[in-house]
Amino acid sequence: MQRRIRRRYGAERRFRMLGLAAVVLSAGFLAVLLVTMLMNGASGFLQTRIALPIDFPRAGLMLDPARLHGPGADLALAGAGIERATGAAAISAFGKNGDQWLSDGAWLSVRETVKHNPAILRGRSIVWVPAADTIDVAVKRQGDPAAEAIVATLQARGAISTGFNLPFLTASDSNDPTRAGIWGAFKGSLFTMLVTLLIAFPIGVLSALYLEEYATRNRWTDLIEVSINNLAAVPSIIFGLLGLAVFLGTFGMPRSASIVGGLTLALMTMPVIVIAGRNAIKAVPPSIRDAALGVGASPIQVVFHHVLPLALPGILTGTIIGMARALGETAPLLMIGMRAFIASPPAKLTDPATVLPVQIFLWSDQIDRGFVEKTSAAIIVLLVFLLAMNGFAIYLRNKFETRW
Repeated sequence: MQRRIRRRYGAERRFRMLGLAAVVLSAGFLAVLLVTMLMNGASGFLQTRIALPIDFPRAGLMLDPARLHGPGADLALAGAGIERATGAAAISAFGKNGDQWLSDGAWLSVRETVKHNPAILRGRSIVWVPAADTIDVAVKRQGDPAAEAIVATLQARGAISTGFNLPFLTASDSNDPTRAGIWGAFKGSLFTMLVTLLIAFPIGVLSALYLEEYATRNRWTDLIEVSINNLAAVPSIIFGLLGLAVFLGTFGMPRSASIVGGLTLALMTMPVIVIAGRNAIKAVPPSIRDAALGVGASPIQVVFHHVLPLALPGILTGTIIGMARALGETAPLLMIGMRAFIASPPAKLTDPATVLPVQIFLWSDQIDRGFVEKTSAAIIVLLVFLLAMNGFAIYLRNKFETRW
């Protein structure tokens, strides 16, 4: 008897140790992932800038300062020759290859500075402009010897600095890594998730209510249940093919649009919501239904006034799991053309758009070293977006649980 007791206690200790080891191993993998992303992506939120002295009166700008006060400012700046003047100022300040030290979009910074402060056109001023990608890489980590020599020269002159990269959060995709940003993809993700939620959530919840509360048990409902369970396990690229054939091929909807991406992801997310909804509705005690019917509530009042509110926390949990899966999907969106180069954020649901996972995929395929840190930084933004969605779902779930 004592030996059996010792073996039983020993087996229990080993099981607890295995469980603890599994938790530690999972936490370790998660920590490695987060640390790797933070180390590689933190520099993506920083931007290297160069102090560029410009003598505006001698730059030959075809620009009247008086025209910069009013709605015609952008038109006046468009033909002022600012790009040429920026390159000439760089050559004058840093030598014959000085214009190559600046980003291709450096003149845009000069244009914005002139637009917001036309008074600088009267004299010589210093404008901080983005550095070229090679300079930016050399400042943040080891670069080639030529770039490091340029950085040393600029540091000796006090003409280089590193600060927060606001354009990364406010700009859209670009061929130049110093100008690339995630706002266009982030806005496309918001639009796509909005369409997915507005379609998948009500249809999924109503389907779960019907199957659990109203549908009679026969071979047809059994077939529907089996089909829903199978759809939840179908590879996501199959839904991309379905969206390509139905929404683009049959209905002729705009290619690479948020509404098409949302509809495709809604088809993929709906089975998950239906299954989670049915399980949450089953968990409501039958005594709740009996008590409501006993005080004179109609069957539909029982469902919508008692059963659904009690099941809502579980439904929200299943919904957020499905939405989180949809947020990270790339394959179905590639099938419907959402891998296009989008240089401006979408203004409406039918505009061409991309999403964060696809943007990460496109940047990871670039050969330019500057896109490496942009890829990791975009992954960090995606993880924060996902955590925010989960936090909001937990808040809603706790709110409804407290009320009931």
